[in-house]
Amino acid sequence: MADLFDPPFDPAQAAAPELEQPGGHRPLADRLRPQSLGEVIGQDAALGPDSPLGGMLASGHLSSLILWGPPGVGKTTIARLLAREAGLEMVAISAIFSGVADLKKIFENARKLHQAGRRTLLFVDEIHRFNKAQQDGFLPHMEDGTIVLVGATTENPSFELNAALLSRAQVIVLERLDEAALGALTARAEAHLGAPLPLTDAARESLITMADGDGRALLNLIEILVEAPPGAPLDVEGLGQRLSRRAAQYDKSGDGHYNLISALHKSVRGSDPDGALYWFARMLEGGEDPRYLARRLTRMAVEDIGLADPDAQRHCLDAWASYERLGSPEGELALAQAVIYLALAPKSNAGYVAYKAARVAARKTGSLMPPKHILNAPTGLMKDQGYGAGYAYDHDAEDGFSGQNYFPEAMERPQFYHPVERGHERELGKRVAYFAKLRARRQDG
Repeated sequence: MADLFDPPFDPAQAAAPELEQPGGHRPLADRLRPQSLGEVIGQDAALGPDSPLGGMLASGHLSSLILWGPPGVGKTTIARLLAREAGLEMVAISAIFSGVADLKKIFENARKLHQAGRRTLLFVDEIHRFNKAQQDGFLPHMEDGTIVLVGATTENPSFELNAALLSRAQVIVLERLDEAALGALTARAEAHLGAPLPLTDAARESLITMADGDGRALLNLIEILVEAPPGAPLDVEGLGQRLSRRAAQYDKSGDGHYNLISALHKSVRGSDPDGALYWFARMLEGGEDPRYLARRLTRMAVEDIGLADPDAQRHCLDAWASYERLGSPEGELALAQAVIYLALAPKSNAGYVAYKAARVAARKTGSLMPPKHILNAPTGLMKDQGYGAGYAYDHDAEDGFSGQNYFPEAMERPQFYHPVERGHERELGKRVAYFAKLRARRQDG
């Protein structure tokens, strides 16, 4: 494997401006790479003096870290700068392209350096790509001080990384770059290029929107823009013709997927049709399978609307069937209408709560037998044992209601279902109260 270690850190070299390397063009994003943590844009909360990371650097002791954030927010740059400021040797690998043999060689080199009184910062990009066994392989080298691990991930560490690894590392959350940060990065690029970008004010705002919180993407777009022949400043339409809008960040199996479906579900539950439509559209724009959305919408109808509006579930199933017949994009309108219907429907989770309570009671009571009067007695022996004795046929009873006990005899009667005073469930609540009154009357009689 090639030499993975950076050259020894030279403070004088770090202070000098970066120069074009002969023999090849360096991308703008590389030329503008910050030379100190103070130059990193948009991560004040993570890098400020009052942050955990700031405290580590002030104390002169850098512990292992997990840098968690979306693409293009400076994870790799921050790792390199941390190595410089802490005076550590830097090793950078990607979990996508590295295996067990690579890690063994790195650990061996780091051990030799450690014995010589020098420590190694091992930066692992996409660390969540390593499996459990590979992640466990870092632990002894972190514990004995051979390496300071700095892992970078776009995925939620609590889902993707081992608990043992997380317990030995501080998670630092890096935020998506906001408009102010992207604006500052644009100004830095203009200063480096020595000229303002050929854009109107509106087109400049549109350029920042295209970057979608990704600083590296913004600089790549700027580089494409300035390489074009000079001309009049571009307006929004001209910018759109020159540049392709960057696809929104969305991983159908990752953290963004769960964040957006959570936002959609809570917007529906919160009776906000506009918010719900927005998150529904965001998922479709990100390439989500409409069938997945149809299934989740049906779940929302069952969980959050329930019997307050029994039509909600049927509406979702009809929309799902319409999508299956029409396909995309026409069938997506049926799902969008289901989103609106669910958001505006009366809400009740009483059925959901009742179901969960019944499951808890079923687990607690184990194998208690039903009362004998509601058991069938197909044989003489069963009749002799009292099966079916005293059963009251409800259709023969006054009001079609016998009021008999249907719970195990050793179990006190619970009430799982408590209807809300909303929608159709208001009428169901009246029925529950009516039958409770009749039951009490039959028992008193």
